[in-house]
Amino acid sequence: MQAKKRYLLVSLGACLLLLAYLWGLQIGDFHHQNQHQHLYRVSQSQVALRQGWPEWTDSFNTYLDGGEQEEDEPHLHHQHASPRERREVRNNIYKSRRCRMETCFDLSLCQTGFKVYIYPLPKGDKISESYQKILAAIEESRFHTSDPGEACLFVLSIDTLDRDQLSVQYIHNVKAKIQSLPLWNDGRNHLIFNLYSGTWPDYTEDLGFDIGQAILAKASIDVDNFRPSFDVSIPLFSKDHPQKGGDKGYLTLNNVPPSRKYLLVFKGKRYLTGIGSETRNALYHVHNGEDIILLTTCKHGKDWEKHKDARCDRDNEEYSK
Repeated sequence: MQAKKRYLLVSLGACLLLLAYLWGLQIGDFHHQNQHQHLYRVSQSQVALRQGWPEWTDSFNTYLDGGEQEEDEPHLHHQHASPRERREVRNNIYKSRRCRMETCFDLSLCQTGFKVYIYPLPKGDKISESYQKILAAIEESRFHTSDPGEACLFVLSIDTLDRDQLSVQYIHNVKAKIQSLPLWNDGRNHLIFNLYSGTWPDYTEDLGFDIGQAILAKASIDVDNFRPSFDVSIPLFSKDHPQKGGDKGYLTLNNVPPSRKYLLVFKGKRYLTGIGSETRNALYHVHNGEDIILLTTCKHGKDWEKHKDARCDRDNEEYSK
């Protein structure tokens, strides 16, 4: 009798578990159907809106892709996103990826000469020492103008050099500041400088704002995002880099290029994973220890030892000499 009761209780418990499982599946299907219907209604409404747009917007489709980015802050945790989500983030980095001089630059503004206008620095805003050097070099050149009416190119006074939001030099609310500029015009005839973008360990090229049709002068720019004959690839320089060259008369010989002890020198961190790792991991092939000195260290990030390779110990030792 006791055995029959136990069998009955076990059977009853199994039935209850089965019913709970089936009930959970039905609720999941119900939510999935509602979500699908909601997305369908949203997409249908977007189609209806687009059908009502004037025809002249079609001419912009050649160099404007994707929707408008709503958030000013870049995404932090790309490493936890799915491949599809990563592709979407990548595609939204440059929405005007098809920009060329003939489509995104108004050459008529340069008919009277090439003049560069720098926006006044907003009250209370600060800029880094490196960006101060860039702006000073422009202001001291013969191309600078204080009259925006005669300018061919416009340069922001907003410091966009460091767009790693973990950096102390990261400027917030850049999107709102740029959109408030009266001459912005979706970035047309504007030049934006950038040295660092994204956050460790992914270092995506998301600047946290839409550059629009502006020319981008960037260090370590991805070949997939570089717009030929439009963007400018610049070297990565430190804040200690001099604004001007050496004293007059430094070049004593007529050798071009001048004779130097070192032809190429680089000392920096070697990314073991992520964007930029392939390039820096291959530098040891070029290093000859004589006139080409390329020193790298694996000590980058808290968990660098998890990705340590066979060359790390030797590279770290040479780097610390």
